[in-house]
Parts: sequence; structure tokens; C-alpha cells
Amino acid sequence: MLDFSQFLNLSGGPTGLFIGSFLASTLLPGGSEALLLWELQKTPDQAGLLWGIASLGNTLGGLSSWLIGWWLARRFPGQGLHNQRQRQALERIGRYGSPALLLSWLPVIGDPLCLAAGWSGVRLLPATLFIGIGKAIRYALLIGASEIFI
Repeated sequence: MLDFSQFLNLSGGPTGLFIGSFLASTLLPGGSEALLLWELQKTPDQAGLLWGIASLGNTLGGLSSWLIGWWLARRFPGQGLHNQRQRQALERIGRYGSPALLLSWLPVIGDPLCLAAGWSGVRLLPATLFIGIGKAIRYALLIGASEIFI
């Protein structure tokens, strides 16, 4: 059973995993996979809970990038996305639509994809759905691989 005092421990535990997963999915660098594996090693019987916490935190972090893109498009409508990765992400969103956000978990291109989706007007519900599915699948595969190889 999960100890509630451990849950609120910001230096680790589920709360630390949530915060780390959120920050890793924003425009800030971070490694939520290492945090998840660390927590799994400490509490392997909580794999489902840890999967949900990491997926939720990472999804909300991706949505924060979507929100920044949405806000920038309304605040500076005459401006464009100038960063090369952001322009490429905008092209991908234009070509494939919101399902391109299934790839939002990928390093380097995931954050610009979320930003470009917000900028281009991908609605919140499809963005949440596709970002969440992509990130949840990634963590499920990581947990599965850790059970096999660790």
C-alpha cells in the first residue's frame, strides 16, 4: 500500500514523479523516464498508479505547450513561428492534423508539435486525447520493458 506521507514528498514519490513528468513535457529539458523507473524500483507493486501519474503529468505538460502556442497565435496574430523546429512542427500539424500529436512524446520534436498544434488552432479535446494517448503508450512500453529487462 502507498504511504500517504511518501505521496506528498516533493523530492520523490508520486508527487515528485508528477512534477518531473510535467516539467519534462514542457519546453524545459528533463527525463521523466528515469524518474518513473526509479519509482518503479522502489514500489513495483504500484506500477499502474505510477503509470497514471507519469502519463497525467506529462500530458498536462504537453498541454501547457499547446496553451502557449494558442496564446501566442492570439496575442501576436501577424507573427509566425520563427524557430526551424517549430515551423517543421507546424507543417506536420498542417499535413496530418491532430493525430500528429501521438508523436508528442518524442524528444526534440514533441514540444514544438504541441506548441504548433496550439498555434494552428487544434481544438483542446483532440489535442488532449492524442497527446495523452501517445504519452501513456510510451510509459506503458517503458514499464513493460522494465519488467522484462530489469
